[in-house]
Amino acid sequence: MVDANIESKKRTLQFDALINNLFDIYLGKLPEKFTYKGKEYTPQSFTESLGLNMDDYVELTSFTHKPYYETFSPEVPDNWENQPMYNLPLDELIGAIDYALNKGYTVCWDGDVSEQGFSFKNGIAINPQVEDVKDYSTTDRARFEKMPKYQRMDEVFKFEHPYPEINVTPEIRQDGYEKFVTTDDHLMHITGIVKDQNGTKYYITKNSWGADSNKSGGYLNMSESYVRAKTICVMVHKDSLPKELKKKLGIQ
Repeated sequence: MVDANIESKKRTLQFDALINNLFDIYLGKLPEKFTYKGKEYTPQSFTESLGLNMDDYVELTSFTHKPYYETFSPEVPDNWENQPMYNLPLDELIGAIDYALNKGYTVCWDGDVSEQGFSFKNGIAINPQVEDVKDYSTTDRARFEKMPKYQRMDEVFKFEHPYPEINVTPEIRQDGYEKFVTTDDHLMHITGIVKDQNGTKYYITKNSWGADSNKSGGYLNMSESYVRAKTICVMVHKDSLPKELKKKLGIQ
């Protein structure tokens, strides 16, 4: 028999107690007071001191099985509270990320870091094209045409220099989602945009694993192709959105 609370996707009466106990076990009991930079806070007063109004933040996603410019709850395990997100065409999702970064905002990114192309050690996340090598340099094309796919992959994932990447369409993105190839593994913080010597765009991304966790000070560059394919959602401040997009979504 299915529990009525699960079926209705609502919290049970025991939810808060269970979550609090879980945090107590793994993080320790919540302190009543603590001192930070010489000032005493309660958890509540510290939260208030940050000046963040979470009602000002919105989550954006892009999938073709739901209507665009409406909200829906992506069917991924980590969205266990069934939070609704605004569904955008893929190009508009990428445009919203770029617009926010160019206006001086940062972006919270949720997506897949389990891919072979995600190499935090090397400070890079790529989505290489190895099926068709017509866009490769003359030297690389001559070598790659003689290789089976697995050898091409091995060569690319040496991360020695940039290679052409997949042109990710909404259909390619949706296929990865529906086949569970794209998963919701991790959250990171996108802080800027940079381009390589070939003009390929990357998103400068701060991870939470510490400044000494890789040779790039805890950062990595995710290619636009990787972001288009492997993003589950992003969270942005509503003031970072283009006016036309806010109007489409009905955001004040």
